[in-house]
Amino acid sequence: MTDPSNTSTDSLHLERARHLDAAAMEVRTVPQLTLTDADLSIDAAYTIQRALIACRVARGARRAGMKMGLTSLAKMAQVGVHEPIYGHLTSDMLLADGGTLTRAHYGHPRAEPEIAFLMARDLQGEVSEAEALAAVAGVMPALEVIDSRYADFKFKLEDVVADNASSCRFVVGCRVTPLRDLYPQGLSLKNLGMVLEVDGVVVHTGSSAAILDDPARSLTTLLRMLATRDEGLRAGDIVLAGAATPAVPLSPGQHVRVRVDGLGSAELFVA
Repeated sequence: MTDPSNTSTDSLHLERARHLDAAAMEVRTVPQLTLTDADLSIDAAYTIQRALIACRVARGARRAGMKMGLTSLAKMAQVGVHEPIYGHLTSDMLLADGGTLTRAHYGHPRAEPEIAFLMARDLQGEVSEAEALAAVAGVMPALEVIDSRYADFKFKLEDVVADNASSCRFVVGCRVTPLRDLYPQGLSLKNLGMVLEVDGVVVHTGSSAAILDDPARSLTTLLRMLATRDEGLRAGDIVLAGAATPAVPLSPGQHVRVRVDGLGSAELFVA
């Protein structure tokens, strides 16, 4: 027999997901979920997140990969959490390298520089960093555009998880660099210099070490977190490992570019 309480909870999760989806589609903000449900759990928030992604898939979007958030150890300490959060990437979020983002389609978008992995094969469960990297086809420079559905970018952890970790759009560089190609250059995935530019002016510099001390650790952490729901990564997935510097607000007329040692660049224009 179906438990009526479970059915009621599922309906509530779906209602909240549709609420957040509509806010994104209509370019408006909504109150934080935790304002009316102080007991919202992280597990429930991830269930809402999946229902939110199902809304996008129902409109024709396809799975594109996953993203990690809160991958800065300092940021985690600041907000009082012990592990990052993750979100889903869909095909309608992907913007071509050098493509144009229309500012009016988003509430308060911000861009941040990242390292992206391209998965060569399916992978699931708790694995070592070496095992995870062996399943990677290569790495790319990336820009993620985040845009919270909540007013003033203010939310609790459960709110942002439900909102798909503020995912909005992303750009990856045209070149996929196999990890083995970094080593002859004397480069390490653990410490790649990263530069974020706006209109040709450097606004932030950082290192891939800011991403959980090593982007490979971000990848294995994601796999461990997905395993709690019996999920994993798939061949062809793009994985955004996390931001290496603070995000920059986007305004019409801007040209934003990230440059990463050994990997090249990724860029977008704002209209």
